[in-house]
Amino acid sequence: MTTMSYALRDSTTMLRRNMRHMQRYPSLTIMLLGQPIILLLLFVYVFGGTLGNGLGAGGAGGRAEYIGYVTPAILLITITSAILGTAISVATDMTEGIIARFRTMAISRSSMLTGHVIGTILQTALALAVVLAVALLIGFSPTAGAVEWLAATGVLLLVTLALTWFAVALGLKAKSVETASNTPMVFTLLPFVGSGFVPAESMPAWLRWFAEYQPFTPIIETIRGLLLGTGIGNSGLLTVGWCVVITATGYFWSRSLFAKERNR
Repeated sequence: MTTMSYALRDSTTMLRRNMRHMQRYPSLTIMLLGQPIILLLLFVYVFGGTLGNGLGAGGAGGRAEYIGYVTPAILLITITSAILGTAISVATDMTEGIIARFRTMAISRSSMLTGHVIGTILQTALALAVVLAVALLIGFSPTAGAVEWLAATGVLLLVTLALTWFAVALGLKAKSVETASNTPMVFTLLPFVGSGFVPAESMPAWLRWFAEYQPFTPIIETIRGLLLGTGIGNSGLLTVGWCVVITATGYFWSRSLFAKERNR
């Protein structure tokens, strides 16, 4: 077998390990899935009528319009919720001594990290499907065609890949599982100070500047534009650029931290 074949085999083994962990501890998956659904229902049924009326005179206004506006942000929060579980899982592995066991085994160095990443992508894809189904049930009416749906799916998977690698790095960097459960929370907060729930134009000047230039705003605008048929301008290019930067940062940071741990 080639080196690539060994790495693929070991990564598949680690993926099976992580999937079994998800099956044995379904409460974590349910908790991470429940958060975006609760937020979706809360913002649509409690705040949607008022916030929807403030979206502008060009639309119908009210709750019916707001659900289309807020769903892309909820999909992004679904991803940020899933990577919280990734950081916790990685930190658990690093603090419970399993790495010491892996050091004695002839396995690919990157397979443990790759197993976490692929496992999270599969888990997140399932969570996104569930959240999107709930959104459709309560009135979300996307106008996207097949090409737009394919593009939106690609964006969501690209964002998942980027944030997952960064979450892996945060899990490796964390000194405890408790720390790992807190540090990725910043990603869940970013959609709230972007264009996820209200237009950036409605914010004070200093906050509007941050909302317009932080990475989640072009991501949300791209997903929203693809699903609802509105223009995305340069948001698509910015989304890809941010995802490449975040992926590269998380990947190389993770490799560096893991290499240091293995050499201890």
